Amino acid sequence: MAVQISPSILSADFARLADEAKAVEGAADWLHVDVMDNHFVPNLTLGLPVVQALLKHATLPIDCHLMIDDPDRHAPAYAEAGAGSVTIHVEAAKAPVRTLRAIRSAGARCGLALNPGTAIQAYEDLLDEVDMVLLMTVEPGFGGQKFLDMVLPKIRRTRAMLTARNTYRGPQSREIWLQVDGGVSEETIERCADAGADVFVAGSAVYDAQDPARAVRELRDQAERSTARAAWHSA
Repeated sequence: MAVQISPSILSADFARLADEAKAVEGAADWLHVDVMDNHFVPNLTLGLPVVQALLKHATLPIDCHLMIDDPDRHAPAYAEAGAGSVTIHVEAAKAPVRTLRAIRSAGARCGLALNPGTAIQAYEDLLDEVDMVLLMTVEPGFGGQKFLDMVLPKIRRTRAMLTARNTYRGPQSREIWLQVDGGVSEETIERCADAGADVFVAGSAVYDAQDPARAVRELRDQAERSTARAAWHSA
């Protein structure tokens, strides 16, 4: 499975979002958009109208991470607007299966996110419903936080679950991506890749750099090197 980098515009200049999106074109795989409602998390960022506007200018597919109350009601609209991936939180969703299926029916990949303190084991039965698992490596709400090493064992457990699922389902099984979000930088990305992540959200590590596209390429190189020698990848 290929390494993918998804720069988070949470660390970008909100007054220049179109330009900030173009700054990583040709280097990144996705553009990560953190939607926060000041209820599920203690921050207010942007919503569907800004995503719709950004979709008119960005050539990269949009990866929407919904940190909001009532994602069951609001998530499908992001897929209908044209987002390539829409992720909801298990802590907020009341009908996750129905909502994940609605996202996919609207044409987007569907993801399931877990906060650092939420165990993955309780959601193993939902893996067949998702295209991606997102593990938060900081407490959600604000960019620029320090990476939480306590999540590394959970990344390993999740990777083991995904590997076991693929072994059980066989070679034709749908590949599920494992994304990490929060504090991902040149100091932490190799640990995440070694543990089993293959999609990396990086905010300040990209947009605080003088050359965001170069920062993306350097992060990718690090993740690819670490993945190539990781025990889970060799197995």
